[in-house]
Amino acid sequence: MRDFSSNHDALSINTATVRKQWALDRIIDECAHRKIRAISPWRDQVAKVGIDVIARKLKDAGIALSGYCRGGFFPAKDKAGLERALDDNRRAIDEAKLLNAPCLVLVVGSLPGALEGSPDYHDISRARQEVFDGIAKSLEYAREVGMPLAIEPLHPMQAADRACINTLEQALDICDRLDPEQSRALGVAVDLYHVWWDPKLEAQIARAGKNRLFAYHVCDWLTPTRDLVNDRGMMGDGVIELKKCRKWMEDAGYAGFSEVEIFSDYWWSQPGEHVLDTCIQRHREYV
Repeated sequence: MRDFSSNHDALSINTATVRKQWALDRIIDECAHRKIRAISPWRDQVAKVGIDVIARKLKDAGIALSGYCRGGFFPAKDKAGLERALDDNRRAIDEAKLLNAPCLVLVVGSLPGALEGSPDYHDISRARQEVFDGIAKSLEYAREVGMPLAIEPLHPMQAADRACINTLEQALDICDRLDPEQSRALGVAVDLYHVWWDPKLEAQIARAGKNRLFAYHVCDWLTPTRDLVNDRGMMGDGVIELKKCRKWMEDAGYAGFSEVEIFSDYWWSQPGEHVLDTCIQRHREYV
C-alpha cells in the first residue's frame, strides 16, 4: 500500500469541500499554492466562473482532475423529462471532455420530484430501469467522445431522492451488463461515506478491479450524524476504517487520487485555508 505520510501527492480536493467559502477560480489558486495536484469540480461552480476560464486556470496551475461532478438524475415522470435528462448528460460529458477529466461521475437519481418533496411516482423499480436505460444511452455518446462514466452508489438513506443505486454490487451489475468487455468506458466511483457500511464492500471492490475503479472519495462518518447530507466528517473524526478500505482499493489495482469530499455545515463555516490545511494533514495521517 502506498505511503501517504510524507507528502500529499495523491490528494485531490472535491471542490464541494470549500464551495461555501470560495468560487472555483479561488479554489484552484488555493490548491495550487498548497501543491495539491488535483481537484474534482462541480458543474455549477464551473458555470459560475466560465468553463473556458476554468480550463485555462487548471492548465496554468498544473492541476489535474480526479473526476467531474456530476451527470445522472436520469428518471423522469414522462418522455420529455427523460429526453431532457439525456440532453443534460450529453452536455456534462462534453464539459468533462473539455476539462480533460478522467471520468464523469454519475449520481443516478431516483424518484423524480422527491428532492422537492413531491415525487411524481413511487415505483423505485421503474426508477432503476430508467437509470439503466439512461446510462446505456449516455454511454453510447460517451464512447464516441472518449469520456468514461463512473456510477457512484449512494447510501440507502438517499435511495428515494438522489440515487436508487445504493451498493457497489448494484453499480457493478450495471457495468457488467453494459460493458461486459471491461473496456474502461464504464466503471464506479467508490465514495466511502456511502458504502463503508456494506458487508460486501471488500469483495465488490475486488470484483471491480483496476478496469472498473475510476474514482475514490474519502471523508468520515460521524457518530452521531446530525444531518444526512451536510454532516460529513473530516478524516479521523469518525468511524470509517480508511486505511483498510484504501488497502482493498489498491489490492484491486487502484492507483489514483484519494479525493476528499466533505459536505459539512461545520467545515463550510471554517476559513477555507484552515479546511484545506486540515485536509492535507488528515490525508497524511488517516487516509
